[in-house]
Amino acid sequence: MLSVQPRSKVWRYRLDNRTHGMIGYNLFLTGKADGEARDFSIAISERQQNRLRFHIGDEISGTAWTKQYPKWEYADYYRAGALKKTAEAAFVDEAKDSPWVGEVPALEVYAWRGCRLLDKRRWGSKCVTCKWACMANVAIEYDWGVSQKFRFESFCYGPKNCKLYKMGPPRPVPYIGDAPS
Repeated sequence: MLSVQPRSKVWRYRLDNRTHGMIGYNLFLTGKADGEARDFSIAISERQQNRLRFHIGDEISGTAWTKQYPKWEYADYYRAGALKKTAEAAFVDEAKDSPWVGEVPALEVYAWRGCRLLDKRRWGSKCVTCKWACMANVAIEYDWGVSQKFRFESFCYGPKNCKLYKMGPPRPVPYIGDAPS
């Protein structure tokens, strides 16, 4: 297991109005999926994380469905079942900081802390193992009540003094009838 991060759904409308909903966790793994050795991600529920307490370095096995909606869901697989640890991480450094790789907190902690935008390149390099980083499923209300656009955005729920944090460029939120900026 390479990383365990929160899984959130974000709804955005014009400017920077956004609403976050925490919906579980994403496990980032390297291993065998669909008979092929590669890196992949699995969406799991909060209940599964509470029961199995996944950490970086754990080895797991189980089954999952291939995502049905690639535009809506970041994880490669979801509805994971029959999950079990086949080998537990030898040591989890709870004291290590930036990126924080210890045990992930409950989803309420992420909601309470709030988030800030995180540079997508930074998420994919220095923050990909951090428990405070998140690649969120974002729905943009493009034409109110008529149509939505979808994309993925990276966020940070971590301490404001993190030396690795970088906001990155602003992310425009398109709306029908608005002139491009």
